[in-house]
Formats: sequence, structure tokens, C-alpha cells
Amino acid sequence: MKEKLYTIPLNDAVNAQDECPFCYIERKVEQDLLDFCLGSGSSYMEADIRDMTDRAGFCRAHFKKMYDYGNTLGNAWILKTHYQRMIGELEEAAEGFRPKKTPRFLPPRGEKVGLNPISAWIRDKEKSCYICREFRDTYARYLDTFFYLFREDSEFRERIRNSKGFCLSHFGDLCEAADKLKETEQKEFYDCVLPLMLRNMKRVSEDVSWLVEKFDYRNKDADWKNSRDAIPRGMQKLKGGYPSDPPYQMSK
Repeated sequence: MKEKLYTIPLNDAVNAQDECPFCYIERKVEQDLLDFCLGSGSSYMEADIRDMTDRAGFCRAHFKKMYDYGNTLGNAWILKTHYQRMIGELEEAAEGFRPKKTPRFLPPRGEKVGLNPISAWIRDKEKSCYICREFRDTYARYLDTFFYLFREDSEFRERIRNSKGFCLSHFGDLCEAADKLKETEQKEFYDCVLPLMLRNMKRVSEDVSWLVEKFDYRNKDADWKNSRDAIPRGMQKLKGGYPSDPPYQMSK
């Protein structure tokens, strides 16, 4: 099947023979978003971009990655105007606020106690992140593209069958998305991916087990086989991501 512009990144991810092509995509998209926010293109100097980042803010994990990325001036500009918005919103939430008396008894079963306006505002901000939001939108399109290729491209299906499968986190997303498929398409999908996942989970488990055995003095001269990087791959297979990756930093 002839490649289209929107299928290239997913095909590249599958061809990389990674433990999970969606981890590969996630890392690339996240790095592109860090470059967009803080890179040499100076998006942080554009008022419309910074208005979006001011409104959405960033989660703790992405603030850490932005700090590791570098660009002191860029981070300072983003923080400066974001703080101005946050202070304004906190002033608005605090205006006329009166603390409620703590109830002496628990509410009836099934009834929830509402958060006070200050807590509600803070919790809302904790769930909001510009990079997370942009990634979610992009990721949803890649899931759609995966099933389009899986349905229409026999060569793509074959490469998936011969791949290393997916991490459990992204596999769960695929299974959830597969609920929208026709029954025959669901069967074809699960007939392919369930044996694939079991086979590759066992493969990684065996690599980890052999790494343990290598610490036995009787095996000190034995071949490492595929166990040298078994720990980061084993962690990735269970939870996604790349535990051994260094921080992604701004190109000088």
C-alpha cells in the first residue's frame, strides 16, 4: 500500500522494531511539542501561543521535562505570563469565598461532599496541561491510523504480527479503541495481537530471568544473550516509556 503523509510516522515506528511502536511515537511527539514550546523557533514569544499555554498550564511531569530541556528565557517567559493568569484566577476564586463548616458526620452513602471553590479551582488546574492535551489529540489520530492500516494494508498487518508487540498501557488503549470495530474486524485484530502480546511478554520475562541468573557466579562466563538491557525493556513493556532515556534537551 502506498504511504500517505499521515501514515509515515506510524510505519516508521513499526519499522523501528521497538518494544512498543506507540511508545516510540509518544516520545517523538512529546519531543516535538517541547521543541515547539521552547525550541529555537521561539513559539513562546508569540502572543497567541503563550495565551494557549497560559490557559492550559503544564503538569508536574512536563514542567520537569521543560526544565531539563533548558532555555531559561523561554521558561521564564512562559512562567511570567502564566503566573499573571493564575494570580488573576485565584483572586477571582477567592473573591467572596467563605469557608464551610466541616460536617460532624459523614454524608449518606452515595452522596458526595462538594469541593470548596478554591480546591475545585486547584484540582482543575492540576488536570490541565498544554503538552498532555496536544499529545492526546495527536495520539487519538494515530490510533485511528493504526486500525485503518491494519484493515486496509496486508503488509502492515504482517509487520505487526512479526513485531515485538506493545507495552501494556498502549495495548490497553488499542483494545479500548477496538470496541468500535465491526465484529469480524475485532476478531481479526485479537487473533493477531493476543498471541503476539503473550509471546513477547514471555520473551521479555525470559530476558529478565536470565539477567538474574547472570549474577550467579556459575554463569559469569555465560553469554548475556538479550539480557543486558532487560531492565528498561521490562519496565517499558509493563508501563510504557523509556526508563533509560536521558533528559531531552534543547539543541544548541
